[in-house]
Amino acid sequence: MELPREAILQRDGKTYAFIARLPAAGLLTPQILRRLADVAEKYAIPAIKLSSAQRVVLAGVKPEDIPAIQQDLGAGLAPALGPCVHYVKACPGTTLCRLGQQDSLALAARLDEMFIGKLDLPHKFKFGISGCPMNCSESYTLDFGAFGKARGWTVVVGGKGGARPRLGQVLADNVSSDEVVDLAGRVIAAYRALGSGRERLARTIERVGWEQFRAAVLEPGQVSSS
Repeated sequence: MELPREAILQRDGKTYAFIARLPAAGLLTPQILRRLADVAEKYAIPAIKLSSAQRVVLAGVKPEDIPAIQQDLGAGLAPALGPCVHYVKACPGTTLCRLGQQDSLALAARLDEMFIGKLDLPHKFKFGISGCPMNCSESYTLDFGAFGKARGWTVVVGGKGGARPRLGQVLADNVSSDEVVDLAGRVIAAYRALGSGRERLARTIERVGWEQFRAAVLEPGQVSSS
């Protein structure tokens, strides 16, 4: 049988893991938790794990059960591989946290709806939205980050973890949520134009230079992709 590309073969060479496409930023309800428990018991799923990106991973799934599991969960599979936007991570922000200065959950939900899995990019792309400068969602270490301050959002781009980590650079300061969404679209467009091969955004910025990339974002059409 043909499996969706989001299904990841596990160590045993027989079973798969996938990430359920649940509400943005790790927000779960009692109803979703009950549904997850019922599905895990029904299909004898040996492991349910919360990922570092606040997503629910179901592991050890038999390949023939995947379509039925999706139907019972009422959720598709979230992207885990491939050149697209994988996730939007967010802290509780002003919804719950006493330190929150901006509504990170609302902004994350907008970005999630607009960008998750919908774009063909040079490589994977990740968002981190933090409600205050404490940066609990690691905004500086993801491709696109924003963190809240009293006067608005600070936007940082080009962060990356892994074997060659890189801190993101400040693209804009004291901007509104609408402006963050607009800048996200501009950053992705510039990445698509300037990225080369399987290259993360951090490497693209290092190769073309910060000033050229920043100009491509803020002044589209003024910078060549060559």
